[in-house]
Amino acid sequence: MRHAPPSRPSPASGGRGSKRFRWAWWLLAYVALGLGIVGVFVPGLPTTVFILISAWAAAQGSERLHRRLLAHPRFGPAIRDWQAYHAVSRKAKRAASWAMLACAAVLLVVMLLVEGHRWWMSALPIACMAGVAWWLWRRPEPPR
Repeated sequence: MRHAPPSRPSPASGGRGSKRFRWAWWLLAYVALGLGIVGVFVPGLPTTVFILISAWAAAQGSERLHRRLLAHPRFGPAIRDWQAYHAVSRKAKRAASWAMLACAAVLLVVMLLVEGHRWWMSALPIACMAGVAWWLWRRPEPPR
């Protein structure tokens, strides 16, 4: 006798986690959303990554927040593209690359102008940004 595979729990029931950890998913979703909003105004702090983390956590613990993020005019398309295809639009890749390049330039200027600044203090974040850019440009683009 074959049994039907267990159905995946709905986001409202706590997603992958149990219902008692729903508050933790909710908290992670709102903290990541807050960091993403701060990232809009603070150079070098990513926005999209935190919004995607927020959407993922919301899918586990807050169906209402997840629906609101998916319906958001600015973040909704990026979240839907990521959830459906693990894809990032070319426009988002370019924006992220230019932002990282600008931050790298600032770090290089600081390295040259600030006395006592060690070379590795700029090289480490620049290397991290280069790694993120490499990973980002390897992501597929969503079908249009």
